[in-house]
Amino acid sequence: MKNEKRLNEKGLKARLARILTHEKWSGITVPIFCIILMLIVSSVLLLLIGKNPLTAFYSFLAGNGFAAKASYGAGSGMMSDFFQFLNVMAPMLLAALAFIFAYRCGLFNIGIAGQMLLSGFMATITVGYMQNLPGALARPLVILIGIVVGGLLGAAVGYLKYRFNIHEVVSTIMINYIISYTTGFFINAKFIDPVSRASKVISSQSRLTLTKVNVGGYLCNLPMGIIIAVVMAFLVYFIFEKTVFGFELKAVGSNRNAARYSGINVGRQLVFAMMISGMLAGLAGVTYYLGYTNQILPKTLAGMGYDAIATALLGSSHPIGAIFSSMLITVFQNGSNYMSSVLGVAKEIASVITGILLLFSACGGFFRFLAKGYLDKLAFQKSADEKAAAKEKGGDRT
Repeated sequence: MKNEKRLNEKGLKARLARILTHEKWSGITVPIFCIILMLIVSSVLLLLIGKNPLTAFYSFLAGNGFAAKASYGAGSGMMSDFFQFLNVMAPMLLAALAFIFAYRCGLFNIGIAGQMLLSGFMATITVGYMQNLPGALARPLVILIGIVVGGLLGAAVGYLKYRFNIHEVVSTIMINYIISYTTGFFINAKFIDPVSRASKVISSQSRLTLTKVNVGGYLCNLPMGIIIAVVMAFLVYFIFEKTVFGFELKAVGSNRNAARYSGINVGRQLVFAMMISGMLAGLAGVTYYLGYTNQILPKTLAGMGYDAIATALLGSSHPIGAIFSSMLITVFQNGSNYMSSVLGVAKEIASVITGILLLFSACGGFFRFLAKGYLDKLAFQKSADEKAAAKEKGGDRT
């Protein structure tokens, strides 16, 4: 009976390991496995503090317009909550795409937060404070500035990597500090709002979110950034899967020596990869600072720039997968306030749940590695058993 139970357990583990390592489906099964683990661990945590996990997860959905709240304020409803969810998701998706583009080329862009901040700051002081500029001109200029500033910053990091072999993690971390303190100095010196202690509010014409628009009788904030973000996701997918440029980027990311031997200009591709990654981070910056918010807090980097790394990994570093992982991460981050008020717990509990999800997201590759090791162990054991059986059989014949 015990042997049969062990065999059944081994069979379940083997099936799970095969699902997680399947060449075609692992990009979907591993993130789902991470989400299930997060739900289990988060449920245990909520039960330990005496709260109902089902109520908590429902409140996360309700806080983002995917479910109904118990009550709404005047002019608000599920529609307004949903558009606010999209408003937060737009920069998260663009930041995740920025990481993916560099990562697929073998680079680790940890400077997304700094690239977001500098792009948002430059767009704010050059266009955001021009009160007489019409929206039809201001908004395209904001987007263009985000692309140019982020692209130049990313290209500089790529050049340092190519020319002087300075690791991009080191350079981007240092640049993050430089940008944070430099922009903070100028905001405090010239652009500070004495009441909020953040930068002055930008003009409504330059903001990438249309505020208080009547949609079906509800006052909604309509984010233009979500359109940009989804278009960029499919564009990045097209570049990697349908173009020679994308193929060369992936070849450099897989094996730089082999790529160089095949005639690919590795240095140029590294610079281009970081430049485009910076462009996407710049778009994330303007949709965040001139869309979701309309102010910049001095000497503060957006945590979204770091959360985007785990978001990208949860989406299996795939641009389309990043759409769904960004949705999931945003549900927990944006719904934390409502969950906190419904359950009567500190908002930090929601942050802990989000952290658990981000942690398991980052461990996706490790879970795949463990599954592959388990299958290799089973294959080795099976081969050894077969050899032993064949040897025993040969001995019986003699």
